[in-house]
Amino acid sequence: MLRLKNLGSGSSGNATLIEGSDGLHTRRLLVDCGLGIRQLEARLAEAGLALAQIDAIFITHEHSDHIGCARSLALKHRIPVWMSHGTHAALGSPDLDGLLRTAHDLEPIDLGSWQATPFTVPHDAREPLQLHCTDGATRLGVLTDLGHASAHVKEQLAGCHTLMLEANHDPQMLEASRYPAFLKRRISGKYGHLANTAAAELLCALQHPGLACVIAAHLSAQNNTPALAQQALGAALGWHTERIAVASPANGTPWITVGAA
Repeated sequence: MLRLKNLGSGSSGNATLIEGSDGLHTRRLLVDCGLGIRQLEARLAEAGLALAQIDAIFITHEHSDHIGCARSLALKHRIPVWMSHGTHAALGSPDLDGLLRTAHDLEPIDLGSWQATPFTVPHDAREPLQLHCTDGATRLGVLTDLGHASAHVKEQLAGCHTLMLEANHDPQMLEASRYPAFLKRRISGKYGHLANTAAAELLCALQHPGLACVIAAHLSAQNNTPALAQQALGAALGWHTERIAVASPANGTPWITVGAA
């Protein structure tokens, strides 16, 4: 069984816990570590877990809202950290005391009864990666921080039963915002962040009878609302808006079992 719990999503910090179990052994992967260590500890405690129960960390890219306390957490609890060579270089090649594991496009990470497979995405970072995960029976896609959905992205997310998908901004809100022009161009550009409309278009391409759950993630606090994201994604799938879950900056999500509606 695979399940996930987002611990916080947005520019203030990102972290998602993915857990797989075969009934005898459970392995947990923390995807991104953009929260402070005390905050992360508190949010894990709410889920009934401790920092020492994390088996591995995966860093999608070097931006501060994703890297956060990864190094200090890894060193304190001796947790392996997976990231691309480009991400490690962009961070200044920090010494991880033998805990660094280099992630590559389409090379699966073995987590016992399940595996996580990184894939490259178009984003303004050195070598950004996102993930799809499977236990052989169900398939989970995690996709945030990209400017557009390339053919490679669509291929890697085909057949997912649960998707955590970036719905960063509403284009009209972004255009009307007080953001400087250069920042608007960056966010809305091909290497920025997915708008609600772009996320909806991607969902249309990925929809299949087995898709049971969609989580809108990485919403902009200034240029989006949960209701707008839910409306766009729900309309793309023909679902009631309430069926689209939203990962919040402060509370993340409850535990979500992959493949369950």
